[in-house]
Amino acid sequence: MCLFCRTPRPLTQQQPDIAAAVEQAADGVDVLQASIKIGTVAQIVTALIAIIGLLYLLKLVLVTILASILLAYILEPVLALLVRWRLPRWLGAGVVVTLAVMLALGIVYFSYNRAVDFANELPEYTSTLRRTVSSIRSSADKLANQARSVVDPPKDREKPLPVRIDQPQGIVQMISENSGTILDILMAVGFVPFLVYFMLASKEHVYASTVRLFPKEHRLVAHRTVGNISKMIRSFLLANLAVGVVSGIISAIVFWRLGIQYFYFIGAISGFVTLIPYLGMFLAVLPPLAGGAGILHHGGIITVIVTVIGIHAITINLIYPRVIGARLKLNALAVSLSLLFWAWIWGAPGLILAIPIVGALKIICDHVEPLQGFGSWLGE
Repeated sequence: MCLFCRTPRPLTQQQPDIAAAVEQAADGVDVLQASIKIGTVAQIVTALIAIIGLLYLLKLVLVTILASILLAYILEPVLALLVRWRLPRWLGAGVVVTLAVMLALGIVYFSYNRAVDFANELPEYTSTLRRTVSSIRSSADKLANQARSVVDPPKDREKPLPVRIDQPQGIVQMISENSGTILDILMAVGFVPFLVYFMLASKEHVYASTVRLFPKEHRLVAHRTVGNISKMIRSFLLANLAVGVVSGIISAIVFWRLGIQYFYFIGAISGFVTLIPYLGMFLAVLPPLAGGAGILHHGGIITVIVTVIGIHAITINLIYPRVIGARLKLNALAVSLSLLFWAWIWGAPGLILAIPIVGALKIICDHVEPLQGFGSWLGE
């Protein structure tokens, strides 16, 4: 039988086969699209994990760079004033950085002398503290014995309890065990003045070079983005400066009324340290308690603790989310989540740098069309 002589099937019989083939092809397209979506999600998750890992591994370098950027913005107004007085920018940057280093060394020297004075007077403070602690411990032991006598039946003979004596860790041993970390931190701190100087001296060049990194059609958007980030950082620093000054004045007045020595210096330190979210509450209590050791009694100690905790609670729960967050156009949830994330990645430095980082991220998302949804979520 000739193959070319077959009788073709009717069109009605071919339609089910065509429909089945089309349906099968559509299913294949759906499976392919689903596979592409899954692959894209997997790539995004892998990239996020890699970025988080790099942020953690490069912690010291990134914290040093970001801290230098903030210090450069703090010193920029002073440098701008010197430039208006016809001083060359490179020379003005050197003068400003030198003055800043001298001020930092002066604060360290003053703090060191106060720490030495406190160490010399420590035996007197220790005896007072030991008497207070022993009285509290005796009262607690008395309550515990009374509770034990009610719950447990009386025993004729108590078994001796094993006692283990731990050798206290000395300062020399602690330094030797952490010498690598301490050396890395000192090297990073030593780099900060040089980074700040070069950032200030070559500000215009760095700004223009950063914009020229982008293609010509995107340079205008990059220019606006960098400018908005600069404005955001200035607003953040000015708001923190205002809040720190007010907190320092309130703390200094309270410490002066309590008779604490160097109340102006301790109040300023406590007022600015309390700006550190969450961790600042514990750090801000230490200077006034150390300065008032031997002077403060129970009422004074309670007053110091209540004052510091109250200022910190108002700052973190009201001022940061509503005032500083509003100036940066961030919502309170975004601020809280950023504090949690960067504290997990970088520890205490992450708490300080979290808000400017998330503020810069929001500005970048606002100017990049695919990320504008995430930027609106970070906003108010």
